[in-house]
Amino acid sequence: MLKNIVAVIYGAGGGVGSAVARAFAREGATLFLTGRRRARLDDVANEIASAGGTVETAEVDALDEQSVDKHLQSVIDKMGRVDISFNGVGIPNTTLQGVPFVDLELDQFSLPISTYTRAYFLTARLAARRMMAQRQG
Repeated sequence: MLKNIVAVIYGAGGGVGSAVARAFAREGATLFLTGRRRARLDDVANEIASAGGTVETAEVDALDEQSVDKHLQSVIDKMGRVDISFNGVGIPNTTLQGVPFVDLELDQFSLPISTYTRAYFLTARLAARRMMAQRQG
């Protein structure tokens, strides 16, 4: 289904992002996996490549607009387009889980909200700008 499709996956070293990367690879997409930890990305990329997939990795902070923009431009420069931008970022802060609501601090509560919405907004907006120029994606 995804043959000749160029996909960028943010948070590809995590559980959701890596599962999406494997599924996209099985369907034939050319993958550009991003994340903040190169070792996790490389593990996923090696698994995909050994199964015959086409994949590259890059350290990209999805909360950093310049980092996302620079990476997307490098994908465009190499492939000529981006067809799919998938955001599977997570937050490494595990101190949120199991905290009773009455003991939860405002910063703990707002961290996932601000992190996810910022990452989703930046990655989607920057990819959409390129997709609009190419009239697809």
